Amino acid sequence: MILDKAKPYPGSREFSFPATCGVIEPNFTEKILRGKPQRDSFGTTMPNKHRRTKIVATMGPSFDREGAVESLYHAGVDVFRANFSHGSHADHARRIQKIRQLSEANHREVAIFADLQGPKIRIARFKNNFVKLNAGDEFILDANLGVDEGDEKSVGLDYKELPQDLSKGDKLLLDDGRIVMVVRKILASKIFCIVEVGGKLSNNKGINRLGGGLSAKALTEKDKEDLKFATTLGVDYFAISFPRDAVDIEYAKYLIKEAGSTAGVIAKIERAEAVEPNNLDEIIKASDAVMVARGDLGVEIGDAQLPAVQKRIIQRARALDKPVITATQMMESMIHNQIPTRAEVFDVANAVLDNTDAVMLSAETATGDYPDMVVKAMSRICMGAEEQPEAYISGHRLESQFQKSDEAVAMATMYIANHANIRAIISLTESGSVPRWMSRIRTAIPIFALTRHLETERKMNLYRGVYPMHFDATQMAFKEIDKNVIAKLKGQGILKAQDIVIITKGDVIGVHGHTNSLKIHVVT
Repeated sequence: MILDKAKPYPGSREFSFPATCGVIEPNFTEKILRGKPQRDSFGTTMPNKHRRTKIVATMGPSFDREGAVESLYHAGVDVFRANFSHGSHADHARRIQKIRQLSEANHREVAIFADLQGPKIRIARFKNNFVKLNAGDEFILDANLGVDEGDEKSVGLDYKELPQDLSKGDKLLLDDGRIVMVVRKILASKIFCIVEVGGKLSNNKGINRLGGGLSAKALTEKDKEDLKFATTLGVDYFAISFPRDAVDIEYAKYLIKEAGSTAGVIAKIERAEAVEPNNLDEIIKASDAVMVARGDLGVEIGDAQLPAVQKRIIQRARALDKPVITATQMMESMIHNQIPTRAEVFDVANAVLDNTDAVMLSAETATGDYPDMVVKAMSRICMGAEEQPEAYISGHRLESQFQKSDEAVAMATMYIANHANIRAIISLTESGSVPRWMSRIRTAIPIFALTRHLETERKMNLYRGVYPMHFDATQMAFKEIDKNVIAKLKGQGILKAQDIVIITKGDVIGVHGHTNSLKIHVVT
């Protein structure tokens, strides 16, 4: 650690920590990022936001309205999701191109991920588009029935191997659990069921087995084609649906590399077997981020188990140094309403207090009536939760042994920052690893991650409390780097005279894994 007393450039000076040392100001992030975006002398515009929790917005038909993409971008969306379960390749390409153009024009990069559909097991279609089922009715799921031949007695299946995966007594949940059937017997291609919970069943609804255990592979042929196409769009992450274990994640990484992409992998935790303790940890370790995909997961494990499992996934992801997204129906009522329900407010706030990195909007922005209002409402809720002490006081990894010098620097930075009157953390990074480690520690202090790599800048938008910026330290003399870093942040109104900051970088600039210095500096 280097205490900045050597005056390596004009503006540095000796200092002692003021009497307020140790007092963390929870609204500091809001203060430094308040106001309209301003272009600095380095050509960067900071976003008009002050959240630490990131917001993911799903693209869809609502994005095609005049000015919709611009309003969502300026509302502060950090990550955009392309859901390949819906829409054509042309739709996704058009929307992603628009977002990239906005980023270039406004000098603020955002992350984009392609969410692959995966083996969504569905029924086929009915002759009259739907049937009405009553409790006690007999109903047959028939893998050999024609795609459009469903009626009140039976319906086809898109997953032909389903009869081999089931046994007598298994409970099937259709349409996200709205219809419940119990398997009575299986004969060849036919699954004979008794309806336990009835209702209206329409075309192409999904099927889950209570307790999980279906053998469908995580990556279908459609997913592989979508993956190849999405690499041509330069997405930053791929979300893998229904992974069973770490092998599924490693296979996805192989396909991504083969397609010529360096995109990261987000594991969507939505199978019952995926949340088994040892399996969950292995999936998290193999991934670059995880998503608590509460829709199918809740169906497979049961609603009563879901809240505790969500908390455990978030806790394990952060313990294993991986970002985590909480998703599904967070602001569902705002698809058509202009304000959220109190239950939705509590849901989002609780995820923030659990220290999720990001909260995700699905239909709310993809097909909703008020997508920008949803983002603004979610932002307000996140900010309110972030003001609570439990959102920024951390005891994470106090007893850990660190294997790498850059990891040790990251942890030391956060310990000092949380116990001193530090106004901001500035991390020069190649891969984004050091800011990611920093973001695992609860804090109210903003982490400005400066990188020369566009891919790294975009990916870091997923990390809680990290604000990525473009900065190429390889284009300047080593002794000028700190001066230029401070000038960049002062030029944006982020820093002012007398602010105390921490700067981390490596003695060898431009090489991954060489962060080995921590400097405390007073701005003049």
